[in-house]
Amino acid sequence: MVSLLPATGLPSVAAPRKSYSKIPDVVEVPNLIDIQLASFRWFMEDALKDLIEEISPIKDFNGNRMELEFIGYEFREPRLSEEDCRERDQSYSVPLYVKARLIIKATGEIKEPFELFFGDLPLMTRNGTFITSGTERVIVSQLLRSPGVYFTVQEDTATGRPLCHTSLIPSRGAWLEFETSNRDVISVKIDGRRKIPVTSFLRAVGYGSDQELIDLFCDVDTVSEHSYIKASIEKDQLIRDTNSALIDIYGRLRPGDPANVENAGRLVNDMFFSPEHYDLGMVGRYKVNRRLGLKDIVAEENRALTKQDIIAIIKQIIRINNGIDHKDDIDHLGNRRIRTVGELIQNQFRVGLLRLERVAKERMSIVALDQVTPSGLVNIRPVVAAVREFFGGSQLSSFMDQTNPLSELTNKRRLSAMGPGGLSRERAGFDVRDVHFSHYGRICPIETPEGPNIGLIGSLATYARVNRYGFIETPYRKVFKELHNHDSRLVGLAVRETITDESGETILSAGSVVDSKTFKVLAKLPERLIPVEPFVSDEIPYLSADEEDKYVIAQATARLDDRGRFLDERIESRFGEQYLYEPPMKVDYMDVSPKQIFSVAASLIPFLEHDDANRALMGANMQRQAVPLLRPEAPLVATGMEMEAVRYSGHVIFARNSGTVKSVTSEKIVVKTDGKGEDTYKLIKFMRTNQGTCINQRPVVSAGDVVTAGQVLADSSATENGELALGQNVICAFMSWHGYNYEDAIIISDRLVKADRFTSIHISKHEVEARDTKLGLEEITRDIPNVGEESLRELDEEGIIRVGAEVGPDDILVGKITPKGETELSAEEKLLRAIFGEKAREVKDTSLRMPHGEWGKVIAVKVFSRDNGDDLPARVNKWVQVWVAQKRKISVGDKLAGRHGNKGVISIVAPSEDMPFLPDGTPVDVVLNPIGVPSRMNLGQILELHLGWAGHLLGFKVRTPVFDGATDVAIEDDLARAYIAQSAGLIKLDYEAKDAKTVASKTIEWLNSKGWDGSRTFDDSHPGFGRETCLRLWLEEHGVSDARKIHANELDEVVFKLAKEQNISSPIAGKMILRDGKTGDFFDQPITVGNMYILKLIHLVEDKVHARATGPYSLISQQPLGGKAQFGGQRFGEMEVWTLEAYGAAYNLQEMLTIKSDDVTGRAKAYESIVKGEDVSQPGVPESFKVLVKELQSLGLAVEVINEEEKVLPAERLKETPLPEEESELSALASELTSQLLESNEDEEEDTNNQDE
Repeated sequence: MVSLLPATGLPSVAAPRKSYSKIPDVVEVPNLIDIQLASFRWFMEDALKDLIEEISPIKDFNGNRMELEFIGYEFREPRLSEEDCRERDQSYSVPLYVKARLIIKATGEIKEPFELFFGDLPLMTRNGTFITSGTERVIVSQLLRSPGVYFTVQEDTATGRPLCHTSLIPSRGAWLEFETSNRDVISVKIDGRRKIPVTSFLRAVGYGSDQELIDLFCDVDTVSEHSYIKASIEKDQLIRDTNSALIDIYGRLRPGDPANVENAGRLVNDMFFSPEHYDLGMVGRYKVNRRLGLKDIVAEENRALTKQDIIAIIKQIIRINNGIDHKDDIDHLGNRRIRTVGELIQNQFRVGLLRLERVAKERMSIVALDQVTPSGLVNIRPVVAAVREFFGGSQLSSFMDQTNPLSELTNKRRLSAMGPGGLSRERAGFDVRDVHFSHYGRICPIETPEGPNIGLIGSLATYARVNRYGFIETPYRKVFKELHNHDSRLVGLAVRETITDESGETILSAGSVVDSKTFKVLAKLPERLIPVEPFVSDEIPYLSADEEDKYVIAQATARLDDRGRFLDERIESRFGEQYLYEPPMKVDYMDVSPKQIFSVAASLIPFLEHDDANRALMGANMQRQAVPLLRPEAPLVATGMEMEAVRYSGHVIFARNSGTVKSVTSEKIVVKTDGKGEDTYKLIKFMRTNQGTCINQRPVVSAGDVVTAGQVLADSSATENGELALGQNVICAFMSWHGYNYEDAIIISDRLVKADRFTSIHISKHEVEARDTKLGLEEITRDIPNVGEESLRELDEEGIIRVGAEVGPDDILVGKITPKGETELSAEEKLLRAIFGEKAREVKDTSLRMPHGEWGKVIAVKVFSRDNGDDLPARVNKWVQVWVAQKRKISVGDKLAGRHGNKGVISIVAPSEDMPFLPDGTPVDVVLNPIGVPSRMNLGQILELHLGWAGHLLGFKVRTPVFDGATDVAIEDDLARAYIAQSAGLIKLDYEAKDAKTVASKTIEWLNSKGWDGSRTFDDSHPGFGRETCLRLWLEEHGVSDARKIHANELDEVVFKLAKEQNISSPIAGKMILRDGKTGDFFDQPITVGNMYILKLIHLVEDKVHARATGPYSLISQQPLGGKAQFGGQRFGEMEVWTLEAYGAAYNLQEMLTIKSDDVTGRAKAYESIVKGEDVSQPGVPESFKVLVKELQSLGLAVEVINEEEKVLPAERLKETPLPEEESELSALASELTSQLLESNEDEEEDTNNQDE
């Protein structure tokens, strides 16, 4: 591998950030990819076992010949490692073996247990991904309606009465739908068929007589004007007992079959009460029992339907119709569950196993008893095919978004409402897409795509987890209002009621505080609960959405004292979808953190609370598109989630154990552990991702360093000191500059280009195979016909490019020749060939070349050959892979973005000497348009700018978590301190990093020497003091002699007046007067300047810019192909034709529609004329015109074409013009290449669509 990175010193360990957070972290951020890892672990350990038990034993159709029993399974070691699979385009999988025993019933013989190979099962990597055919894929979790019973209310159009409709959705089996008519008849539909009165259905399940039916519901059907059961009985006069009801239902379900009571009874029993045919599932049973209050009546193990379920559903329908009970909200997260990767694979595996079972049963019926073996009965192909189909073709199996560590993490935590059994884009309405109150702490209200998938694809919130039923849970802090008398937490709390002992003597009166002495007395009493003032504990229960609905929950920002007691009389809280101010006694739980509402990407946006949600959505999505840069730089203004976002990504290497670093190279780090062993950490070097970006790990420790467990040892290409580093901190100014930042365009300084601040590495992979063809062997060689030595200079003797070579468009990477077809040899020629050996056969050059418009440096070459014993596909003898890396500098047309949804395209890279510059001569790096802020309402970027500027000048980095960050006063204090340090001459406004401790201590000394209170000015526990000191100092500098005496309340007014009079800006406003680098003139208004974190997005101009002179044509229309991949032209469409017509540009228009398009002979002649330097001849008849003539003739119109001399052109002239031989061959080749290209891109495109961005 060739290094592409500049030689730089190792970065120091990150200095701690200055935190503005006031809320302590009571819960650590959980393992963010556990949703993938835990689910797959469950599949391997439990789900697979259940599946095999489901089909075991397999018996023949009659059940008297033989049976095959599965008695266990095991996984063997994977054949290839993760790295080998990536290199060789193989799948990372593990062989599954199942132990089977065959019992032959006729003879009673039991054959020895036998191990059956059940195929290779894709194995999840430790980072939560799958490797299939060399590419990393992720299975997206699915969010869909949970099995269970749902009651909805629809208004009757005729009477306006709200009437109840109910669906009973099983996990497997027939749906039951109940509805009420405006005549009080409750009817039921079985699997969408014609409806029948519910009383007929009840008779069929065993409640035969009218009186029995009336008695069942006498407790709920009590409203005199609506008698639902009687109305339903009267609806069907013919059915009066169980037998007639059974025959009626059988006739509806099996029309045409002769019905008898026995068959009908069996059908109804199998359809609803038999576990083989009807399964509510564990979740369905849990939901039905919860909704109908059957927890103590029907066991959770009973997953089929019971009579009690049906009766309880009908009772509930009557209650809702009578207005006693409430309907269900189908968009509530209590009614939607997550199908994670384990369950999705389990469902697919089940499909394969059922097919296997059917094949095995068929074979059992025909095979001879003396020749039967377990392997002869089992055909594993259906299982292998089902799993392969799922990973390759399912809508939920997505090509992993590997642009940067955050995009990987988001892909693994994504939730999709689409996919098999889910919604489709077309059918999904507003309700299902909208943010719901039950999403709080479970699904991020911000992060979702902007296109047609908006709201259908979401992201799991930071602290959310999925419980065993598949419902999303979120953590809360429990509020205690009473404690056991033995609980030591009683000490220091006041009791709410008078506490007496057994004899009635008062121990504590109401309002008294429990001290250690009283506590000993209380502890001796018999077990009892002591009512205390409410306090928030560190006990953290997780609640699902429907459990949470019963409680009042306080915000995480509620003020508490050191014992967890609320400081305010009314607490901002929520109950269901209501937002309330409640007294502490009514509060049951409290949020654990303000960021628990948001996903990881959204919680990486500083000052999110000041951004409009639409722009925050763009900011969260665009962070995932940021390209890793050459010199990663963590943000100056961060939220504290930067380290958590990469902790589980696999990009950063953390020490497994404490110890001392023994050796460090670019390839590996060896740590001698305290336990006297050695840990070796291999580093990833220049690995290509799915999106062509680069993963490259670099050590951040040196030999001899002492490290602790969990410390960062190596960074990746998008991290700095273990923190996510997607962009660069640059000096930005908000102003217009010569019109270059019109419409969100961005002006950057060439300093950023020279300093490689936004340079990124992109790697492309090129491969070629030497195959066995019908005409002979292809050969990889340096000896290529009609190619000069100049083109071969970088190839080795085998014809493969050397590592380190610089390559450009159409350069040969691997020389290859393919035999051309030869005419059939005569017998004499065959004899001569046999005697004299192979003559120089005709071969064609099929070398692998660099694609058009691409360039770079070869960083690695891999050769796989059959001769070396490599496992290659049939008819492939040699396979060569070449990786080419590009260093792309930032350029005009590239897209930049901030973290607040502020995005734009670079319009000019201006010389740094022309850029606007600060008072000390430092040019700004980026100029943004100020008009892009007010209407977008994303003021977070302005606050980030100011705080970043203070941090940059004072030399500290910032941690400002979402909804718990720096206040306006805190930012003003920091800007004030920066101004004071500047006034003292201790800091310059340049790009260099400052030392925070030195700056602070020297500034405090300087302030003290001037008679100010320096320590207090730099003390964060006195908010606003730094600001005040700075303003008085500034007023003194501007000639206000009594600045120290001005009252604090009047200070702002005096400052504002002075700033207005002198057209300057106060030091805490974050503005300064700049000068234009072009003219040296001062700009007439103070300008907001500061430090902003800017990302370079993957929409790079170099991937999009494209030009064509000649190229392939479509064989159908003879017009040039379209698109960069096909080396196509720009479409000159209908509207473009109108523009040329409007200008009267007839000649331009004519050549656009003829020789530049589908006039076959004309374009060939025109090309020839240009090459020879002659005048271009007159255009001919385009192909599309000939098509028009033929279409008119097909309508029976006699169409003739007349030339300028008004002569009729003969029909021959309009016939298909034969293509020049060479061109037709080219066209055919082009179309073949196009189809191959489209096929190879199909997978990638499909996956991109799945990822919905």
